[in-house]
Amino acid sequence: MEVPYLYITLIFLLASYLFTSYFRKSSNLPPTIFPALPIIGHLYLVKPPLYRTLAKLSAKYGDILLLRLGTRRVLIVSSPSASEECFTKNDIIFANRPRMLFGKIIGNNYTSLAWSPYGDNWRNLRRIASIEILSIHRLNEFHDIRVDEGKLLVRKLVSNSSSSVNVKSVFYELTLNVMMRMISGKRYFGGDIPEVEAEGKRFREILDETFLLAGAANVGDYLPFLRWFGVTKLEKKLVALREKREVFFQGLIEQLRKPKGAEVGNNKKTMIEVLLSLQESDPKYYTDEMIRSFVLVLLSAGTDTSAGTMEWAMSLLLNHPQVLKKAQNEIDRVVGNDRLVDESDVVNLPYLRCIINETLRICPPGPLLVPHESSEDCVIGGYNIPRGTMLLVNQWAIHHDPKLWTDPEMFKPERFEGLEGTRDGFKLMPFGSGRRSCPGEGLAVRVIGSTLGLLIQCFDWERLSEKMVDMSEAPGLTMPKAEPLVAKCKPRLEIQTLLSEL
Repeated sequence: MEVPYLYITLIFLLASYLFTSYFRKSSNLPPTIFPALPIIGHLYLVKPPLYRTLAKLSAKYGDILLLRLGTRRVLIVSSPSASEECFTKNDIIFANRPRMLFGKIIGNNYTSLAWSPYGDNWRNLRRIASIEILSIHRLNEFHDIRVDEGKLLVRKLVSNSSSSVNVKSVFYELTLNVMMRMISGKRYFGGDIPEVEAEGKRFREILDETFLLAGAANVGDYLPFLRWFGVTKLEKKLVALREKREVFFQGLIEQLRKPKGAEVGNNKKTMIEVLLSLQESDPKYYTDEMIRSFVLVLLSAGTDTSAGTMEWAMSLLLNHPQVLKKAQNEIDRVVGNDRLVDESDVVNLPYLRCIINETLRICPPGPLLVPHESSEDCVIGGYNIPRGTMLLVNQWAIHHDPKLWTDPEMFKPERFEGLEGTRDGFKLMPFGSGRRSCPGEGLAVRVIGSTLGLLIQCFDWERLSEKMVDMSEAPGLTMPKAEPLVAKCKPRLEIQTLLSEL
């Protein structure tokens, strides 16, 4: 009599479970989930949005969890203490990136700042970003650009105050203008010059597609044998995106490249001009390809994340008008009504900083920090972590953990009173931590703080109806809102004299 296939399957799964349990105990690996299916491992558990799925698994199985996604070992960390171990004593070990299709194609074969492995190339790219491009000195040089864009935004909203405002579009165009003026000296949006607007539209499409494809799941990253069946649709799209991007950014480089022998001034160079001046001294390293890649990383890191954070903040404020009023009162008291809020004022506006931190907690722009990978065996939380393990730090889960935060789903800016900056140990680290934390934190804090300050100071904001703003999120790398925010605003009576002078 033949044994039914169901019995064979059950016997196989039981044997697999017993063997795996014995192996795990003897190897002291972190807890896992049974069963890990042949070939696919735990991929059957993966459902979007990934950070919510992983948070539920961690709540059930533990804050340190080891999964097998296809051929990859993936360590899921969902606690401040485990995060601290990863980014302090094991920081160098986890300073690498896993090799994935996006990093290969868009990251120029893993040589870009975002995807380069830890080593001399990455250290040099990080040095350039931190000292030559995003240092306090360089950010101060670009202060006037950010002030100008803030004024232009206020002026635009004043002129359109009788109609509803697409807040998402307003913030996105502001951050793109700020970044592009710093990078290339160009302003794409709001200038009413058809040729420039057309070029800006192409530029925006490139960035939108970059974020869309960066958030797309590539099963081949976890099941490499699928590559045997040929090039995937995603790979074709990434290659086409890379080609469009290179044509566009090479055009910017050529526009800013100085003829040989021409005099080059030292004051307020754009970021591309800084890189081109470095190219003159070391052309083999600072190639046009390297500059294009570097610029794209700056733009990707500095636009969608900041614009999205401001959109979430305004959504939360519209759903909590008493918080908005309290912030207005603080600005009126500290800044007054005879001048606009400036970046330098934000340090003296603690409640505004609390609003920003609470927004970053509830709606982190990177709900899962960019993946890391261990270069050596190490120990996290007392468990052995093998070399080559991919690390995912679930920042969203940490920010929403009721063991760490009272009423974590509630918007309560007051919980951050007394906190300096945007970090609360490893409970709140919206810009990551360790060697591979975001080098653009200083710029993001300036743009977000001053822009929100201006909109709170200058306008009274209302929802389109009595219905609360929808706070659900859409799929994507940076946790975008499912429904773009549209709201009503009108100039505040207290500040009309100042607004009339803009």
